[in-house]
Parts: sequence; C-alpha cells; structure tokens
Amino acid sequence: MKKISIMIPCYNEVENVELMSKTVINVMEEALPEYDYELLFIDNSSMDGTRDILERLCAENKKIKAIFNVTNFGQFNSPFYGMCQTTGDCTVTLCCDFQDPVELIPTFVHKWEEGHKIVSGIKTSSKENPILYFLRSCYYKLIKGMSSVQMIEHFTGFGLYDKTFIALLRELDDPIPFIRGIVAEYGAGFNRIEVEYEQAKRRAGKTHNNFYTLYDAAMLSFTSYTKVGLRIATFLGFIASGISLVIALAYLIMKLVHWYSFNPGNAPMMIGIFFLGSLQLLFIGIIGEYILNINTRVIHRPLVVEEKRLNFDEDK
Repeated sequence: MKKISIMIPCYNEVENVELMSKTVINVMEEALPEYDYELLFIDNSSMDGTRDILERLCAENKKIKAIFNVTNFGQFNSPFYGMCQTTGDCTVTLCCDFQDPVELIPTFVHKWEEGHKIVSGIKTSSKENPILYFLRSCYYKLIKGMSSVQMIEHFTGFGLYDKTFIALLRELDDPIPFIRGIVAEYGAGFNRIEVEYEQAKRRAGKTHNNFYTLYDAAMLSFTSYTKVGLRIATFLGFIASGISLVIALAYLIMKLVHWYSFNPGNAPMMIGIFFLGSLQLLFIGIIGEYILNINTRVIHRPLVVEEKRLNFDEDK
C-alpha cells in the first residue's frame, strides 16, 4: 500500500489546527481509502496553545506526527525541513489556515498516479485583499522577467511532491531554501503539472504575513535567482557618470563663453548631489541584500533546531 504524507507548517494556529487535522483525515479516509497516510505538523514555536492541541492529537492518533521547533525559523526553513522529514511515497504540503483547499488532495494524487512527480497548485484568483493580490501579481511577473529560471506565477509551494523530489531536497543542503525557486528550477525534470484553484480567505486567526515577511520573500527570490540588481547598478552607474560628465562639460562651456553673464546658482549642484547620493544608497542596499544572502549561506546554520518530535518512533 502506497503511503501519502501530508505536511502542514503552523505558527499560532490554535483555532485551525484541530479542524485541519480532522478535515485532512476525512479526505484521506473517504476519498483515498486505498492509501496509507501520515499527517505531519511542524510547529514554528507557537505561543497560543497550538502545541497543546498537537500533543493531544498525536496521543489520540499515531498517524499524526509533530515537530516542535525551539524558535521561529521563518516561513521558508520550517516547511522545507518538514518536507524532508516525511516518509511517504509522495508528500502533499498545505497551509494550516485553510487558504489551500484540502479537497484538492485527491486531484493531486490522481495526477501523481498518472506519472507527474510534482503537482503544483496555482492560484488563478483569490478572496484575499484585491490590492495585495494585484501587488503579488506584479511581483511574480517582475521576478519571472528578471530571473534566469522560469519562475512560476502565483505558486506558493502548495502541491504534491514525489519521494524522488523529496530526496533531491535532502541532498541540496541549502541553508536558506526557497522552495518556489527550487521547483521552478528542477520541476521540468520531474514532469511537473499545474492544477488551478481559487485561494480562499483565512478561516480563522490572524495572518502572519506583513510587509517585512513579504519583503523577505521577495528579496530571497531576487538575490537567489537573479543577477539583475547588480547589473542594473553597474549600468546605471555608467549612465549616471556619463550624464554627469556631459552636464559638467556643458556648464564649463557655458561659463567660458558667457563668463560674466552665466550664473547657474547652487540648485543644479544640489539636485545632482542628492540624485547621485540616493542612487548610491539604493544600490548599496541591493548589494547588501546579496551580501546578506552570501553571509547566511557561508555561516550555514541548521535549517531548524528541534525541541521535540512526536510519534516518529512509529516508523521504527
């Protein structure tokens, strides 16, 4: 009997985690009774009682597993680590807030049985804030146009992954993994297919995404999969230098020709100083993002440090 792993990262999901567990189990037992399954929650140091519920669920059902992180390791490391701890023939990943439709799991499995080793859930629309969805769309198109890898628009990681792809993830040894980029980079070799869906609203609780987390995601993809930032800095540096030289020569000629009547004042000089200064600060920041990416990879801290894991002894 084939085994399906369902991996669900969570952080402060006390209102959702138990219902998510019941919903997934119902789908597996009713729609996919011919498969064995395991349900793995990886908790990113929740502080709201989520862990108490997970401990009770694991005690009641040995097919439910849990990993408790010692602290919050971010929105990328924890899910990636959880995927690498699954033991099924394939792994389905979805969020704990019900924005990823659980009812698509059978569809994913059927596509997998047809020979597709990666099945990606793609948002065609969303019930979230329309402005936020529009900004996400702009981001996806921007990063897709700049990246050397054919990035996938409106793909959050929700989908199914064959155990051969999970084995590849374990071999990557990447301290700051970006699963969306990894899937885009290697997906073609795993006969990847897309399944469209409409993203629902969060069922309960408060979203943990904010400007900082969204910016962090954007910069990780930008610095990991593009060279455009550095190239733009170089090109604009040359252009700004050329413009400055031309303006300086023009002012010199004007002053030599009209020595007594030409009085440009301080405004052009101040505008030029502020323009070049802001340009320098912008690209120092971009270069700093690349250096931060390099620094994190060089330090190479572990993806996750576990505090405790539950029901993993059942695999022995």
